Amino acid sequence: MSFQTAHAFAFSLATTLMAVIVIYRAGDGTLSVTPAAEYDGDESAIVDEIDPFAS
Repeated sequence: MSFQTAHAFAFSLATTLMAVIVIYRAGDGTLSVTPAAEYDGDESAIVDEIDPFAS
């Protein structure tokens, strides 16, 4: 998925779940999103974080 699509999906998920969401690049180069609490991958793979509590 493109960065723009991943960012929109992550923002929607973050505001729905009220949880921090990370956008990360998988091993095959694709972008994906997951709640930060569930992400256990490499920190350098994280492209962006969406925090619904940040101003």
